[in-house]
Amino acid sequence: MFPERFSNLPAYAFPRLRALLDVHEPGGAAMHMTIGEPKHAFPAWVADIIAENAEGFGKYPPNDGTPELLEAIRDWVQRRYGVGLDAGSQIMALNGTREGLYNACMALVPEQKGGDRPVILLPNPFYQVYMIGAISVGAEPLMVPATKESGHLPDYTALPAEVLNRVAAAYICSPANPQGAVASRQYWTDLIRLAEQYDFRIFADECYSEIYRGEAPTGALEVAQELGADPERVVVFHSLSKRSNLPGLRSGFVAGGPESLKRIKQLRAYSGAPLPLPLQRAAERVWADEGHVVENRHLYQQKFTIADRIFGDIPGYESPEAGFFLWLPVKDGEASALKLWQETGVRVLPGAYLAREVDGFNPGKEYIRVALVHSNEDVERALTALRSCIYG
Repeated sequence: MFPERFSNLPAYAFPRLRALLDVHEPGGAAMHMTIGEPKHAFPAWVADIIAENAEGFGKYPPNDGTPELLEAIRDWVQRRYGVGLDAGSQIMALNGTREGLYNACMALVPEQKGGDRPVILLPNPFYQVYMIGAISVGAEPLMVPATKESGHLPDYTALPAEVLNRVAAAYICSPANPQGAVASRQYWTDLIRLAEQYDFRIFADECYSEIYRGEAPTGALEVAQELGADPERVVVFHSLSKRSNLPGLRSGFVAGGPESLKRIKQLRAYSGAPLPLPLQRAAERVWADEGHVVENRHLYQQKFTIADRIFGDIPGYESPEAGFFLWLPVKDGEASALKLWQETGVRVLPGAYLAREVDGFNPGKEYIRVALVHSNEDVERALTALRSCIYG
């Protein structure tokens, strides 16, 4: 017997993509631009630190993170956002942020809110773990459209009071995956005030915060501090995967109020998988270094410039503010992805696979997501082929 709540889950995006494309031969040398897996070089000294601390693989690692790693994260948050956190009670190391984004629901969402089934708010399109986290705790996932009209961020403030009274948590991704939109200081202010009014937590997924153009994105914690909000109101998630080109290191962190972190740590003690000690030692150094981050960001900015040159005159094209995805308007995302694969070998993700149909509308249906993770030369070649194939 399987839990009924998991019986109607849609297929995950990438198995759906394989079913769509893999029965067809590519129309050229395959170029995979579907997954947000950074291809830039990570700092060479990371491997040296792991090797120097290899004996640590013979020990059980600290469950919540080494004191040195937690202090390095604390110092980074202070430098980046001007927010002071207690390393011991307000930060926990994660084995990749997907773990934390899921377990936040398990640890912090109550069985009921005001005597009713709780609601968890999600942007639509959304990172799939948000939905499964909500379903796993028996909450109602409510998908709120994040469209061009709403600035590609969900407008939770427009929801009726009867819904907001049931909200236990709201996920928000800024910079947004897939659209690259950034929550402004005013957006965070409005959302935090809404959460204070209706007593729910904000789960702020900020994994793309260090890849941007212009000014650094405002963070949820810094606005919460400015507003004097309840320290438990905001829980943030960060990662070295995108910031430092280290998706395989599986190093991230969650930070928030002491009570929130106490509950998350308690769950981790029973069910989590801490980062191996040599990898924690490497992460300590990576969080402390900004030179490689600046260089990495510059490389992505070059790709944004390439994309703007190739697509700038396409009706509906919007240059992303941050992140490393293009969210390109097309007539039909599935048909465009299939055509592109069959004719050029360029592999992209239909936007509909990152969203759900609500009231007959899937906000990703007329988009494709393109990951700008390869070299400038490969990106230019692939985007040129995409433009010719899809837009003529």
